[in-house]
Amino acid sequence: MPTDFNQRIIDEFRANGGRVSGPFEGARLILLTTTGARSGARHTTPVAYLPDDGGRILVIASAAGAPRHPDWYHNLVAHPRVTVEDGVFSYEAEATVLAGEERDRLFARAAEADPGWAAYQDRTTRTIPVVALLPAGRPTPTAASPGAGLRAVHDAFRRELALIRKEMAESGGGVGLGAQLRVNCLTFCQGLGHHHSIEDGGLFPHFERVHPELAPTLTRLRREHERIAALVEELRTLVTAEQSEPGHALAEVDRLTAELEAHLDYEERELIPLLDAPG
Repeated sequence: MPTDFNQRIIDEFRANGGRVSGPFEGARLILLTTTGARSGARHTTPVAYLPDDGGRILVIASAAGAPRHPDWYHNLVAHPRVTVEDGVFSYEAEATVLAGEERDRLFARAAEADPGWAAYQDRTTRTIPVVALLPAGRPTPTAASPGAGLRAVHDAFRRELALIRKEMAESGGGVGLGAQLRVNCLTFCQGLGHHHSIEDGGLFPHFERVHPELAPTLTRLRREHERIAALVEELRTLVTAEQSEPGHALAEVDRLTAELEAHLDYEERELIPLLDAPG
């Protein structure tokens, strides 16, 4: 059973599309549901995560530097198929405990981005595990309506972009972008491009058929997608450069943020009432 503290986070996370308050406000957080190693019962735990390449995410079994691995880690070792909730979708994932050079490299990358991970390792004699979660199967939307689902997706992009901006601002000048920050940026760029391609190929054609009067709105949204794609490509080019500076990348993130916020606000104002209209 979750502790009272964890249960409050779980309830708030599910009620607010992945948003929580308190010590985890603004953090990258998922709900991880595992199968008990001994009981076979299902257990849900809020867990911090890191974006990674190849569509997977990473979770670190730190237990705040406690001498023993957390229960959820023992569970997924026994039963690697887990359920992930990210505030927008729920999906099955396959858990892989990383080892050797890969574990060490990714833990070092995490510690470079947030020294708290290194502090946890310093508190314990155990080697803190790094676990990769790779989606397995079709994700299920968790929103109550199509309009709420669209807003949840948009809010996830808003939160991630705000977090990337904060990380860049804190990274200082003249030291280059850290490896994890590069991954965060590239994962965001890929996800945003994928979302817009789905809209261009599916949602917008649907509205054209059902609401032909929306033609000017959809034309504007498509043009904004093109402008945003150009800004995303500029950011992608900058963060993959060998000598990229945080100040330059931050300026590009600011440009992208302004353009994207205006776009998302307009799209929600114009499309959500129609998505949630009766019939």
